[in-house]
Order: sequence, then C-alpha cells, then structure tokens
Amino acid sequence: MTGAAAVDPPAPRPRRLTVLPLIALIFYDVSGGPFGIEDSVRTGGGALLPILGFIVLPVLWSLPEALVTAELASAFPTNAGYVAWVSAAFGPAVAFLVGFSKWASGTLDNALYPVLFLDYLRSLAVLALTAALTYLNYRGLHIVGLSALALTAFSLSPFLALTVLAAPKIRPSRWLAIDARAVDLRGYFNSMFWNLNFWDKASTLAGEVEDPRKTFPKAVFGAVGLVVGAYLIPLLAGTGALPSETAAEWTDGFFSEVGQRIGGPWLRVWIQAAAAMSNMGLFEAEMSSDSFQLLGMAEMGMIPAIFARRSKYGTPTFSILCSATGVVILSFMSFQEIIEFLNFLYGLGMLAVFAAFVKLRVKNPDLARPYRVPVGTAGAAAMCAPPAVLIATVMCLASARTVLINAAVVVAGVALYYVVEQAKRRPWAEFLAPVPPADSSHGPATAPDDADAADLEDVRAGLLAGEPADEEGSKVEYSRLEIRA
Repeated sequence: MTGAAAVDPPAPRPRRLTVLPLIALIFYDVSGGPFGIEDSVRTGGGALLPILGFIVLPVLWSLPEALVTAELASAFPTNAGYVAWVSAAFGPAVAFLVGFSKWASGTLDNALYPVLFLDYLRSLAVLALTAALTYLNYRGLHIVGLSALALTAFSLSPFLALTVLAAPKIRPSRWLAIDARAVDLRGYFNSMFWNLNFWDKASTLAGEVEDPRKTFPKAVFGAVGLVVGAYLIPLLAGTGALPSETAAEWTDGFFSEVGQRIGGPWLRVWIQAAAAMSNMGLFEAEMSSDSFQLLGMAEMGMIPAIFARRSKYGTPTFSILCSATGVVILSFMSFQEIIEFLNFLYGLGMLAVFAAFVKLRVKNPDLARPYRVPVGTAGAAAMCAPPAVLIATVMCLASARTVLINAAVVVAGVALYYVVEQAKRRPWAEFLAPVPPADSSHGPATAPDDADAADLEDVRAGLLAGEPADEEGSKVEYSRLEIRA
C-alpha cells in the first residue's frame, strides 16, 4: 500500500452542517415530499393499503434504520459512514462490497431526478441539468444544506394549502377503500420501500457535521417525523377528498391533478413547481451522500487516494465527477427498471448494515456510543428482524431479470475489490492508509476518565484500520494526505 509517511493527523476541518440543514438533507435522502407515493394508491387497489403502509412501515422499517444510523454515526463520525460500520464488524472485503453496492444503488436512485425534473426532454437537457446541479454540489456542502432547507419549505408549502382546502370534502370512509383485484403486491412493496429507504445515506456526511455525536441523533429523529408527516397528511387529504373510484388514476404526478380538482389551476401549478424543486433537492442530497461516501472509502484506503481530493470548497472533486458520470449513463433507463433494481441492490447492503449493528454490540460492547439505542443485544437483534423480513419480501417479489442483474453487479464488485487489492501491491495508484475518524476525542454518553476514553478511541481506530488496538492502549498509527484538487 502506498501513501505518505506516518504523521500526526491534521486538525479537523471546521464542521459546517448543523441540525436543521442536516434534517433537510436527510429528508431529501429519504423523501423530498409526497411526490412519488401516488403509485402506492394504484398498486394498493385504493387508499387503505398505502395509508396502513405509511403508518406501519415507518415503525417496522424507517425507525429501526434511523436508530441504527443514529447510534453508529455517532460512534463513527467519518465520511465512510456505513462502510466504516461494516468494516469494523466484518472486515474490509465485505465493507468494500457494501460500499460498492450502496454507491451503485444511490447512483441509480439519483438518475431518476433529472429525468423527473425534465420529464418531457431527454439527452442534452438531462446532461445540462445534471451538470448544473453537480456544480452546486461542488461549491460546498454548507450551500447544499441551506439550499435543502429552502427547498423543503417550498416543496411542502402547497400541501399545507391542499390539506386545508381538502378538509371540508374529506369522507373518512374513502380511506377504507380497497379493490383486491387491482392490488399489485410487487409494485406496492417496491413503491413503499423506495419511499421509505435511504435513512443511512446521511451517515456518509458525518465527517462534515458540527459535533456529529450530538447533532446526528437529533437530526435523524427530526427527519423521521418530517418524512412521515409529509407522506401521510397529503395522502389522507387527497384520498379522503376524491372519490374512491379514482384509485386507478393515482400514478406518478397525480398530486398536481389532485390540486387542480380541489383548489384549481393555481394549486396545480404550485404543486408542479414544488415537485420540480423537490427533484433538485433529492439530487443534491443523494449526490452529496454518494460523493462523500467515496471520499470516506478513499480515506480508509479502500479505493485510490484521488477520490479523497478536495476542492477549495472542501468538496470531493473526483468523487462528485464519478457519481455525476454514473447518473448521466443510468438516466436513460426507465423509471420502473431503476426502482426495482435499486431496491434490490439497496436491500443487500442494508442486510449487511443491520448485521454489523448487532455484531458490534456483541464484539465491542464498550465502544463509545454517544447515542445508544436503549436495548440490549437481544433487543437490537429483535429490532432488526422486521426490516430484514421486509427486505426479504421485496427481494422475493423481484423479477428474474432484476435478480440476474443484481447478481452481475455483486460479481462485478467482487472482481473490482481484487483489482483494487492488486493496485495496492503494484504502483498503479496511490492509496491512503486506513484513517480513524478525525473527530475522535469524545467519550461515550457517560464520560469516562481520560485513560478509559483513550482506550475506547484506540478500539475505534483499530476497528477502522482492520486490526485490534494493543492491550496497552497505544494508538494505531495511520497516515493521511491533505490533497487538494
């Protein structure tokens, strides 16, 4: 492995993301508003299944994923995010595969948004919009976070108006409507899963967050409430105010028609504008998470050091360009293909993340966890069981084509891992040595004395380096290059 001589780590960069911008970024990593949930009404055969889904699934799926993210992001405040968690639990080989699969699923997801923004244009328009949004991401995460805050307010505002105007027209009996003959379970579960996943994506920004051990749990739980409300309230308003016979009309973009029927043309235009802005926010949040994940993997020595290069704005230049290139290539797939492929690929990565969460509870119970989910090891395993069952359900409902393509992606990931390992042994590229979190001076929620705190940080550093800390608590030596584009 190549890299600079072992040196003292540089002083951490100033943290830029605080609670509110981080909530907005998590909101856009996961949701972006009720745009895209319309298909769950059609595939669910009416209002009942999607309403139940957005009440039950956040408890069974979103909350466990959010709790895992809050605990492990506070324990490992590094841009590698879930890659660092899996590396600590299962080693670098599995972590590389998880990082590759989740980066691929994130890039697939991000390929949707330029297309949705410019639904009637293709090719050059998609390329131009991708380039413009990529440049905004390049200018700095702080700008992206503040933009996400403004976009959140704008994207949700028409649904407040919609809810108020729909209230006198709501008939609660319409919420119980279901046509069993029209239910499409594969489409329903894929729609619900896509609209409620990606809670862990923001963990790849932990290295850019101000006081991540306190900020991250607050932001994650704030985002859970915001996402559930942003889905459930407009869904109840729209399905309650319109006749149940309209269920077959609920396809992507139907909320603008709901606005037309309830409020008139002005509300339709407002919702359409909000949808366009929401797609911008979704793109920016996903691009940030994907590019900083690559930066974190480079800092851990998993991929070449070029991906750790930062611009003068502190953003990972080559990682952003790599993610943007993937978006442009994949944006020519159909919406339905992208959804099913990314759900399967994302599910594979999440199974590894849940397993890492449980294993770290067993393997390193004394690891400093500023936020700790208030359950024991058995409780942690039980908490992860429902989302694991949901992932298995989505996978079992996948088409044979989806299974084959995802198997090919996994094989490609394995091959790429061995290529990278060969590159480390030969002078093909420069790699950094594994890096523990820059902000590793904090203790657990119950502050230990200085010696104990040092021992706990040695454990964390050893985990990320893929080797145990020595028994006397001496620091694991590592190196890091301050490289700029």
